[in-house]
Amino acid sequence: MKQKQTSFSLVIGLVLILFLLDGCVVNEKTTYLQKYDVDKYESDPVFDETYRLQPTDNIFIRVITPDSRYAEMFNTVPVASPSISATEQSVDLLSYVVQLDGTVNMPYLGSIQVGGKTIEETRAILEKALTEYVTDVSITVKLVNYYVSILGEVSMPGRYPVYKQHLNIFQALAMAGDIDDFGNRYQVKVIRPTPEGSLIKEFDLTDRSIIDSDFYYVLPNDVIYVEPMSGKFFAMNTFPFALILTTISTTVLILSFVQR
Repeated sequence: MKQKQTSFSLVIGLVLILFLLDGCVVNEKTTYLQKYDVDKYESDPVFDETYRLQPTDNIFIRVITPDSRYAEMFNTVPVASPSISATEQSVDLLSYVVQLDGTVNMPYLGSIQVGGKTIEETRAILEKALTEYVTDVSITVKLVNYYVSILGEVSMPGRYPVYKQHLNIFQALAMAGDIDDFGNRYQVKVIRPTPEGSLIKEFDLTDRSIIDSDFYYVLPNDVIYVEPMSGKFFAMNTFPFALILTTISTTVLILSFVQR
């Protein structure tokens, strides 16, 4: 009887040890913006208006002028259209593509250099070029391939279209269902393409000073990667507890039988 009690206590003890080994994610590791590291980031926030066009970008150009001949000549969609419905597959048909040399090819205007320019700078360049054909003209320029990719330990990783300006990193993560319980909020990487090459920066989302960073706001084609925490291996939903408990129970029964 005493041996059975000892065996039962051994099983209970081992089960408790396994639960203690489970990756207990404490509140400190899952709470955003809980501390503030002064002067951690040197650069000021950067907004999407400062994004500079790069090769393979798609820009939608709408020319508005009283002369319908020129409106039809330069617009890919009739000005009278009340709305524009575009899928990712039809973007090439409704927009102008920035070529590898940084130019866009427009009817009659030829190749115009826009690579490395902001949307507002591009609008001004096109408007100046069009004044050679028509004096009363207004131009709207929009970037239509504005996506952010969110990978790693989030609920719904994927590539998401962005329809609003000044989308910050927390709003972007919300689109992917937020970081899961075992995502490392201390090590979140942002990969940002630039005309000079890709930049990679790592952030601690528990630190409020990220709001002062130049990577706080998402820019077109940013990639956000959330690393897993080291304790994920012991998570209840991934660790093979059933197999281990079965093995322990079998071992205890064998030991009890041998000790009789």
